[in-house]
Amino acid sequence: METSNSSEQYQYDPNHLLESLIQKLNLKNDAALSRALEVAPPLISKIRHRRLPVGASLLIRMHEVSDLSIKDLRELMGDRRAKFRISDKQFKPKQSDNGQAQHAA
Repeated sequence: METSNSSEQYQYDPNHLLESLIQKLNLKNDAALSRALEVAPPLISKIRHRRLPVGASLLIRMHEVSDLSIKDLRELMGDRRAKFRISDKQFKPKQSDNGQAQHAA
């Protein structure tokens, strides 16, 4: 009988994703990875130190340079969700002080 919780078994670990990409692309370090992904080196550092999540555009760029599927990349970082859902809050118009919805022009 398995005693470990599935959330413990598959913890979010961006370092595993970054190390896997470095190995697959035969790179030496994070600086080389940032050049391959065409992003600023501090971005890789912030992801590695969990100060910034791996965003969708970076995930797509990782897919483009590595030929790994988005699903495989998400699994490498411990994201085992069957579907990725965007927050409802991102699609709701902002409320003004008088309770009316505001729309950007």
